[in-house]
Amino acid sequence: MPYTPPLWPVSVKAVALDAQNRVLLLKNERQEWELPGGRLEIGDPSEGVPTDESPARAVERELREETGWEVKAGPLIDEGVWIYEPIPGRRVLIVTYGCHVLTPDRPPVLSHEHKEIGLFTTTEVPHLNMPSGYKQSIAAWTSGR
Repeated sequence: MPYTPPLWPVSVKAVALDAQNRVLLLKNERQEWELPGGRLEIGDPSEGVPTDESPARAVERELREETGWEVKAGPLIDEGVWIYEPIPGRRVLIVTYGCHVLTPDRPPVLSHEHKEIGLFTTTEVPHLNMPSGYKQSIAAWTSGR
């Protein structure tokens, strides 16, 4: 029987700041705060669903869908690519972009995908219930600005 390597899901995430330099976070069903984002879309032309052109375009689309914010994906964040195990045996490769918010004065809108939405200062982030990889990505992006 030939060896079939396991496939790793990839999730693109964004560190996006409002006009007051607060980071946008979403609460998931595990009661953890997380960065907005999601998987790349394979698309379905017969249904009118386009394929994501790139991970950067996917993160822009995900922010628009999840929060209503328009963003321009910036660079990949140093220390922003990491492996997360949300549940035992399920690993996801996280790829994090620093994003430039094109609508920083617009309040974000909670989508049906999450339980809560919040804007947090960099001093609040270390105390939140969220994976350390997200905290590292936020710190790396905000310290370089």
